[in-house]
Amino acid sequence: MAEQAIPRSKVRERKRRQAQRKRMTAGAIILGGILLTGAAGWWVWSGRPSAQATIDYGPEDIAYDQPLHAEHEMGSGPPIPFLPKDGPQPRVAVNERFYDFGSLGPAEVATREFVIANQGDAPLTISRAYTTCGCTTADITSGVIPPGKVAIVTLVFDAGFHDVRGETVRRGLIIENNDPDRSTVEIWTQASIRSSP
Repeated sequence: MAEQAIPRSKVRERKRRQAQRKRMTAGAIILGGILLTGAAGWWVWSGRPSAQATIDYGPEDIAYDQPLHAEHEMGSGPPIPFLPKDGPQPRVAVNERFYDFGSLGPAEVATREFVIANQGDAPLTISRAYTTCGCTTADITSGVIPPGKVAIVTLVFDAGFHDVRGETVRRGLIIENNDPDRSTVEIWTQASIRSSP
């Protein structure tokens, strides 16, 4: 029996369709991976409480009970005074978790205010607040924040505390509190220190 020749146009068409199917399969796999990654990320992060929030408050909402001063310290602090699990709980939120001071002179002192809010149903107690370096301090208007109230944090960064000319530095404030879902909150700042004023 004689073999029948397949026209070149049909061979080309068959190869084109095979290549197209491969591209479509690869595209579907990539798209599926992207969707699964996004869904997994949403699932993981949606259950976590956010420490950063838009906080509306007036002067009457600021707590001034038991002010705190935070500075650099090593070691551990007092135990966190968690409330009984079956009762009302505090919920901590901050208006900003990172602030960039931008370019600062080598001896410049920069200040920034942050807001800590209690969006829960029980008093929020800050058991300890400390900074990551001696060049950074913070004053907090209250160590106990009633539900629906806020405390103002005044953070001070002294670029001249160390010789960090020509460097970009990051400094943090760590706040330990009795929110059972977020017992540690961090606020970070950054500054690029110029070599000359």
